[in-house]
Amino acid sequence: MIQIFDTHAHYDDESFDDDRERLLAGFSAQGVHAVTNIGTNISASEETVRMTEKYENLYGVVGIFPSEVAELENPDNVKRLKELAKHDKIVAIGEIGLDYHYEETDKALQHKWFAGQMDIARELKLPIAIHSRDAAQDTIQIMRASRAEEIGGVIHCYSYSKESARDFLNMGFYFGIGGVVTFKNAKKLKEAVAYIPLSNIVLETDAPYLTPEPFRGKRNDSSKLTYVAQAIADIKHIPVDEVYAETWKNAHQMYKIQK
Repeated sequence: MIQIFDTHAHYDDESFDDDRERLLAGFSAQGVHAVTNIGTNISASEETVRMTEKYENLYGVVGIFPSEVAELENPDNVKRLKELAKHDKIVAIGEIGLDYHYEETDKALQHKWFAGQMDIARELKLPIAIHSRDAAQDTIQIMRASRAEEIGGVIHCYSYSKESARDFLNMGFYFGIGGVVTFKNAKKLKEAVAYIPLSNIVLETDAPYLTPEPFRGKRNDSSKLTYVAQAIADIKHIPVDEVYAETWKNAHQMYKIQK
């Protein structure tokens, strides 16, 4: 029996407003038996908590995305984030980190609250889900300074080289692998996936984004993770059932969820 854990999705996104209920109710019949919804700001984190209360196999991660961290300059929002993180089905702080893709990025503020949210995770004994875009070396440097290896968690939507993967592996982190690994031009990621031990890989969609081939350009959802699992199996020359079994186990270990 296939058991898939989608470790990173955004089902609070408005693109799911018309069929969210049907999708989430139908996933178990497609082998998807657990999903984690990820917060990106206070509002999305609050909605994530509400969704975990409504859907049995849905867990939540709460946190502030790099481009939204100005919210945390308000102490009331820091307090609110900590309150949300104490909910029974919240399993990590995220997605937090650095995103340098846009020129107007306030790097200093991102640095402050990347470290600050790691401190919250440490205080609450939760792992972290890290977003890092065009910022590999600063991400590694801040993680080291914050002793992230003592916190643990996942590098979401891993997109860097196998050389950078070594640094994250040395800190004991997992790697979220999604639809990009199926893209024909994803040579660097495929080399990294070949290098990263299967024991450190988890499946994710980032739904509704990053839809795998052959559905690229359409809305993503957790049922499409079979294509990601097959791509990983092909890269590693192992049976796809081994990918399902190991990533299912890894996700539970990463999020400290009792099976």
